[in-house]
Amino acid sequence: MIIAQTALNPLLEASSHWRHDWLWGCPLIVATVTIHVLGLGFISQRAIRIFGNTTTKYRHQKASFVSIMGLTTLCATALHGIESYIWALTYYLLGALPDMKNATLYSLGAMTTYGHPNLFLEGRWQLMGAIEALNGWLLFGLSSAFLFWLIQEVSPNNQADG
Repeated sequence: MIIAQTALNPLLEASSHWRHDWLWGCPLIVATVTIHVLGLGFISQRAIRIFGNTTTKYRHQKASFVSIMGLTTLCATALHGIESYIWALTYYLLGALPDMKNATLYSLGAMTTYGHPNLFLEGRWQLMGAIEALNGWLLFGLSSAFLFWLIQEVSPNNQADG
């Protein structure tokens, strides 16, 4: 019994620190995914409406398609920036990073899994960076699926001849 306690003690101590990471990370994942889905829904409604109006009025469907896709991609990127900023603000408020500049840089690096040169979360919050990377995978997957769907919806190649 003593051997088992000795062997498991480091894991139990680590998991007690990690509990806080999960308690903060999971609601952040839910919040950012909700923001992302609502934002993409709003963007898709506007993009389809704008594309429908431009293709009925103008003969340059391909130029309209490129413009709509470019603007939509920019809006989806802005959503990622907002969501990353939410994580950065949380890091700063928890004291995991010293200032918002470093927190924002760290958060963008974690969310994109690009990395973060010479920036590290305070020891007890380090798992939160990996949790944010998981969140980034989910958000980028949603964005990729959304952009692929929108291409199918508004592509001039898929439009019926009028």
